Amino acid sequence: MNSFTVVEVGPRDGLQNEKALLSVDDKVELITRSIGAGMRRIEAVSFVNPKRVPQMAGAEDVMAAVPRDAGVSYIGLVLNRRGLDRALAAGVDEVNCVVVATDEFSTRNQGCTVSEGIAAALDIVRDARAAGVPSTVTIAASFGCPFSGEVTADTVVDIMRQLSEAAPDEIALADTIGVGVPAQVRALAAGAAQVAPSTPLRWHFHNTRNTGYANALTALELGAAALDSSIGGYGGCPFAPAATGNIASEDLVYALDRSGVSTGIDLHQLVDAADWLSRALGKDVPALLGRAGSFPPSA
Repeated sequence: MNSFTVVEVGPRDGLQNEKALLSVDDKVELITRSIGAGMRRIEAVSFVNPKRVPQMAGAEDVMAAVPRDAGVSYIGLVLNRRGLDRALAAGVDEVNCVVVATDEFSTRNQGCTVSEGIAAALDIVRDARAAGVPSTVTIAASFGCPFSGEVTADTVVDIMRQLSEAAPDEIALADTIGVGVPAQVRALAAGAAQVAPSTPLRWHFHNTRNTGYANALTALELGAAALDSSIGGYGGCPFAPAATGNIASEDLVYALDRSGVSTGIDLHQLVDAADWLSRALGKDVPALLGRAGSFPPSA
């Protein structure tokens, strides 16, 4: 996890808020297309209660069917010990657990307070390490909460400080509802450098208010280890009112390529994958690259 990567979260975050329920075969197809485009870290499944998030049903079946290409790391989202046990049994390469930055959102999303969420995450990190599986802890609502409003950088930095006790392999800072701006990215990066200087930072942005790409490029300039994105720009949180999609993988990779950042990802195949997903979901692609085309046109 030492070099910069784009993490494809479409199979998980991209699908979890959609009305259409994709089959296991379609989920595997999306993952396979992501790999074909050059994605090498993929958040593929979520080991949550399918009654609460039916879009994530069949996680074990998906993991049993995905290609096991060399160099591809599959991430499973887990919220508790049961989820971790399922993820380990399914053969994920990494786990991602979540702490929500405010009590009200945490209670609605995970049924626990922030303090309880931190304690659960610390246990997951330690247990994953004992099983030989790298872990990420995502701090959701790091930039703002749909219920409590403003979330200060100090609040998030204090959560990072507590999480650093278990030394997760990565901490991800998520703008779950798409309210963040570059100044907040800078403040959080500065705080992380103080309390968790050796922990790689991953960033997760939504483009709800059209600031997602500015935030992503700011994070990259500040040394981001990874940026999350979703093919087509689909996504959102079922428990966050009015949350919209993630930054789109193809739009992000276009910006990275034009900025001289090598990703090894094929834009044309990303656009093709987004077109396929649009048909599977029965809705238009939020991303813009497929509409406008790449530049120069022959690229």
